[in-house]
Amino acid sequence: MAIKQDIEGVDRLTVLSAGERCSPTGMLAPDAAEDLQVSEERFAELCKALGHPARVRILRLLLSVETCVCGDIVDRLPLAQSTVSQHLKVLKEAGIVEGVIDGPRTCYGVNREALAELKGLADTLL
Repeated sequence: MAIKQDIEGVDRLTVLSAGERCSPTGMLAPDAAEDLQVSEERFAELCKALGHPARVRILRLLLSVETCVCGDIVDRLPLAQSTVSQHLKVLKEAGIVEGVIDGPRTCYGVNREALAELKGLADTLL
């Protein structure tokens, strides 16, 4: 059951039919509900990418320099090169980090637009 308020502000119980879920998106117009779902999924994707302490450390390191090569990150963190590469891959897939190939090396930098997006999505929770 879900409680809804009618126009006069009086609470009333609404029985949901089978398969119907109580959801804040159920109260929105279809377009607004779809936009909310897309932003929630993007927020979850960004949070998941930052869901490991090593990735947060890598992000902090990249924020402290303009660009960085994977080997530089390995030198500053107690992680194997393959582990750093895997974490960078996750951050790149989420769009938080960008990589530019420079000969045999890849230079990594932070996508500040993605961080601004993360901040904006987090602000909507408050």
